[in-house]
Amino acid sequence: MRDGTVAEIQADSAAGGPMVRASMTMNPDQASIAAEILRQTAERGDGKSICPSEVARALAGEGAWRPLMGPVRQAAVALSREGAVEILRKGKPVTPEEVRGVIRLRRPVQA
Repeated sequence: MRDGTVAEIQADSAAGGPMVRASMTMNPDQASIAAEILRQTAERGDGKSICPSEVARALAGEGAWRPLMGPVRQAAVALSREGAVEILRKGKPVTPEEVRGVIRLRRPVQA
């Protein structure tokens, strides 16, 4: 993966690249976090959502995931701005500027 844009992450995934489960680490970079968000939302399927804490737990393990919540939310906002994921609040899509409180993430709904 080069600079970690959504298109590159998706292309690497199609080629069997780094979209496979990221290794557990305390300091994953934004590209690794974004890849894990995309992997989990794709795995969950259309119309279904994931909790950002699922991403943090997958990257850091069960005991040390809470410090990753801020970086996971930041990666989710970046992916939302690129159109790669939707951020949900109370079950409804919100813009990146409206993100606050409890959120969930899903693949964009195709019209």
